[in-house]
Amino acid sequence: MSNVTPFPQPQRDAQQTGFDRTEIMRITDLYGRMVAAGHWKDYSIEFGKDAAVFWAFRRAAERPEYKVEKRPSLRSKQGMWALIGESGVVLKRGHELGPVLAPIERRLMKLVAG
Repeated sequence: MSNVTPFPQPQRDAQQTGFDRTEIMRITDLYGRMVAAGHWKDYSIEFGKDAAVFWAFRRAAERPEYKVEKRPSLRSKQGMWALIGESGVVLKRGHELGPVLAPIERRLMKLVAG
């Protein structure tokens, strides 16, 4: 006879961080406008224990141009939202998503106008 091994149960204390509906709609709206402008081609989303991350790529084979990170543990400190550039440098950090996405919004205006 064979031994039956029980299926591992997920740990209840390991909470997953994610985006709520309004946050993901705001981010994907910006992504869609950047795609329409011909600048971005692909994206990726990761939901982890400590952070939720949205990556935007110019091409699928490259490093992400921008990374939008939600890290709730920093909510009471410098803000849970961060915009991180291609080189890994934090470009903007804040308590609200709108101002953190503002540098990309300004760049989009330049792409559309120019």
